[in-house]
Amino acid sequence: MRIGIVTLPLYTNYGGLLQAYALQTVLKEMGHTPVTFTQAPHLPANKFLLPLKWIKRGIYNCIQSKKTPIFLEMVFRKTYPIVSQHTQKFIDRNITTQRISSFKELKEQDFDALVVGSDQIWRPMYFHHIEAAFLDFASGWNIKKLSYAASFGTDTWEYTKKQETTCKELIRQFNRVSVRETSGITLCKEYLNKEATCVLDPTLLLTPQQYISLFQNQSVPQSPGNLLVYILDESEDKKKVINLCQQNQYIPFYVNSKVDDLSCSIEERIQPPVEAWLRGFFDAQMVITDSFHACVFAILFNKPFLVYGNKGRGMSRFHSILSLFDLEERLISSPDEAESRLFKEIDWNHVNSKLEGLRKNSLDFLKECLAV
Repeated sequence: MRIGIVTLPLYTNYGGLLQAYALQTVLKEMGHTPVTFTQAPHLPANKFLLPLKWIKRGIYNCIQSKKTPIFLEMVFRKTYPIVSQHTQKFIDRNITTQRISSFKELKEQDFDALVVGSDQIWRPMYFHHIEAAFLDFASGWNIKKLSYAASFGTDTWEYTKKQETTCKELIRQFNRVSVRETSGITLCKEYLNKEATCVLDPTLLLTPQQYISLFQNQSVPQSPGNLLVYILDESEDKKKVINLCQQNQYIPFYVNSKVDDLSCSIEERIQPPVEAWLRGFFDAQMVITDSFHACVFAILFNKPFLVYGNKGRGMSRFHSILSLFDLEERLISSPDEAESRLFKEIDWNHVNSKLEGLRKNSLDFLKECLAV
């Protein structure tokens, strides 16, 4: 089948890139021909795209200095090819894409199916034309339509009444709907009148060895420590947790840049290669993060971890993924909780057994949906 995939923009976010890679890999292994739609990079700086947390993180200093949105957009467009030089190479090597200027230019005869997902594709503040995430451009097309592990990012309803009415009508045309979080099942039923199934994030459909081969093929050097730190929103409390680890003989290494901070130098903003990020999980003896996908890869690579709750980005994502593996106690919200949980052992045999069953169910969902 020729399958078009609608997901969040493929910029420099590791989790977003790897979920896109994983979904395509699985579909190719099933014998399909997938393509992920991409659009020209732009600064997501309007009210539809960024929550306050991201605005503070990405452009706070520029706003404080009275720089206009037009100026910020110009800076972003000029520097993006530089800061994304490594992540773009990953996209070019590993993800089949189709550059479009608008979803409306797509033609029914070019596809046998459309898949929406994964990641927070159904969160209006992250996807600026939310109706496109419900395939408004393909309304009336006589092809298969489904979502795979689509996420609302939160357990509260964030759509306007108009968006709700439109998306409720559009989702009726979906053959099957699957979501990433259990809370998504409730939101689909209550607000969109649609039954949904909970499936794994695409990244968990692949084995650790499949990711290892990515960095082995690129001869990525060993990480300079044993404590992987991947923090999206820095705070003093999170620094205290990292310091606690250092006091217990862990050597931290950081696997992200200040890619979104337009006030930093261009050198500081260059995002390290995706392969180096993956190598970090392979090398680490402990992981400290506030990222959903870093939490996922710690689980996949069987690395002890603590995930700091990230309320601004949505807590339901963490609760949902951790509950699948009985790992809820790895989620912390203060430094005081870290000390008692840092050295508590994880039963990886139990985790891997559950993952095997969940992976089979998720793959079966895709196979059934795309059966000819």
